[in-house]
Amino acid sequence: MLDPARLMVLAAGVLVGLTIGVIPGLGGIVGIALLIPFTFEMDPYSAFAFLIGIGAVTTTSDTVPAVLFGVPGTTGSAATILDGHPLAKRGQAGRAFGAAYTASLLGGLAGAVLLAVSIPVLRPVILYLGSPELLAICVFGMSMVAVLSGKAPLRGMVAGGIGLMVAMVGSDPQTGTMRWTFDTLYLWDGVPLVPITLGLFALPELADLAIRRQSIGRQARVDTRSGQLQGIRDSLKHWWLVLRCSWIGAALGAVPGMGAAVIDWLAYGHALKTEKDTERFGEGDIRGVIASESSNNAKEGGALVPTLAFGVPGSASMAILLGAFTMHGLVPGPRMLTENLEITYSIVWSLALANVLGAGLCLTFSNQLARVATIRMGLLLPVVLAIIFLGAFQGSRQWGDLHVLLGFGVFGWVMKQQGWPRPPLILGVVLGDIVERYLFISVNRYDWAWLSRPLVILFFTLALLGLLGPLLRNLRAAVGRGAGFQLRPRFSTSALFTLSILAVLVGFILVTSQWNFEARIVPLAVGYTAMVCAILSVINEVFLRPATGAALEPAAKAEVNGKGETLRLDRQTVLKRVVEFFAWCGGYLLLARVTGMLPSILVFVVLGVRFWGRESLFRALGLGLGVTVFSWFLFDRVLSIPWPQNLLGGMFPALQPFLR
Repeated sequence: MLDPARLMVLAAGVLVGLTIGVIPGLGGIVGIALLIPFTFEMDPYSAFAFLIGIGAVTTTSDTVPAVLFGVPGTTGSAATILDGHPLAKRGQAGRAFGAAYTASLLGGLAGAVLLAVSIPVLRPVILYLGSPELLAICVFGMSMVAVLSGKAPLRGMVAGGIGLMVAMVGSDPQTGTMRWTFDTLYLWDGVPLVPITLGLFALPELADLAIRRQSIGRQARVDTRSGQLQGIRDSLKHWWLVLRCSWIGAALGAVPGMGAAVIDWLAYGHALKTEKDTERFGEGDIRGVIASESSNNAKEGGALVPTLAFGVPGSASMAILLGAFTMHGLVPGPRMLTENLEITYSIVWSLALANVLGAGLCLTFSNQLARVATIRMGLLLPVVLAIIFLGAFQGSRQWGDLHVLLGFGVFGWVMKQQGWPRPPLILGVVLGDIVERYLFISVNRYDWAWLSRPLVILFFTLALLGLLGPLLRNLRAAVGRGAGFQLRPRFSTSALFTLSILAVLVGFILVTSQWNFEARIVPLAVGYTAMVCAILSVINEVFLRPATGAALEPAAKAEVNGKGETLRLDRQTVLKRVVEFFAWCGGYLLLARVTGMLPSILVFVVLGVRFWGRESLFRALGLGLGVTVFSWFLFDRVLSIPWPQNLLGGMFPALQPFLR
């Protein structure tokens, strides 16, 4: 990792991660998914240095909008707002940043140390694990969808089941049966992970930005440097708090499915219960900032432990990273601790170096990072969308990648609006192929005797408890609030969405029942489980009487602008703007099929800046040309991407060299 070229790649990843962290909605998940294609031509050491550099520091720079504007850059900085924003209002933003960056640095190093220490301990354990145990661990990881699902465990199970079914699209590796390909050649090799991820996570956030039509921050000038030394001294003074919360973040990060949205609140609650004189917590106590920031950076090192050792992602961003392992010919699990141990330790060093570099850059360039959050929506949105189109195209470099991006983008936005969790779906996509492969090996080698192995019984029991526990707690809570069943059905938009998913599941099960026994056994098991969970969810939404005073329909969409004021939009306005957004995306896809991707990006950015930003034609042309030239140089000259055939290029072959 001390090779100058690899250090430059790591630094580039850190810079990208810091920038992404400042922009709310574009967290580590989106950043890693968006930039995985850039690593195709890199060696594994450089590729993972780049990706780890991105993921490790997004929870460092997300402090900027959280402290200055009261808007979390990522879900991991939500608890930081409670004390960070009041400090900024009192003119102590620099102190909050100094404490946050120092705590993030120390927490990130603690996570890297945990990962490094765990590897020698796990190596002998891994050698005793066979396919049945690895399958049980994967099932246990899938059971964590209940944790990822918050207050909607049934919906999370359905989403996880859909993800597993999406992972099984394509040719069955055992029988060669074409599963859910619908006579489409593009689906024969399965659905690529990159466009699915970008569709589920990036497009819905950008759609909300288009709906809101406001930049994140409205302040023209900010000063984040004064008081930074005081914040650094605060973190060093409360070193024991930093250490405790780092341990909490690293330990919980190693639990599959325990996301950043949970960890920082647990660390904050720990500080609230264990520290003295906590009356000012939530009103500008620097210890609240330290607790939150030290835990959310430490979780990355912890999340890498199950990802590398067992192939079970410790978080949603680690699920995306699993896709990167596959793309580089690596198999997470025992081989990463034996044959590929040098790559594993290079990841440890990348994590440590990224945290040091990220914290140093944040302390130096706080003012510049803060200005990213103030970029006008009309300039930011078209550029980010153009990059996402090119990033999604790297899935398999076919037009189908953009269709998948747009389809999952619409689906992801509807899921978000209806309160459906999206991380379980991507977790299912990543683990689907692994689960099926381990199941096939276990049954063929051990018959059904593998079910009696001690570790298999242990992890299956833990998985069952993990799935049933949240369901029982939700049921008891509903009864305690006075909820009960009613004979008169109550249909809401959420219930109708669940019914539509149920109908799709039934259709897929009917198609599956016609396949060979070997090809249909796992898809049918997943499909029936998801269908039962969907039926229970429908019953819950249609026939369960809500507690007194509970709303039957979601409230009108509420957004918070940069001044902390609540901006309420009626449903008609929301629907109009989201239809406009996806119509723009669809328009780009149609134009790209006619003229090629790069000319379409020029037109898309210019028109987008004019439409969304109401900017001058000169500025729109300048920005459009800049993005197009950058994309041409990177994808055409550097990466030598094989561009797909377009209509004009087919009609006029002489134009094809100019229509990429």
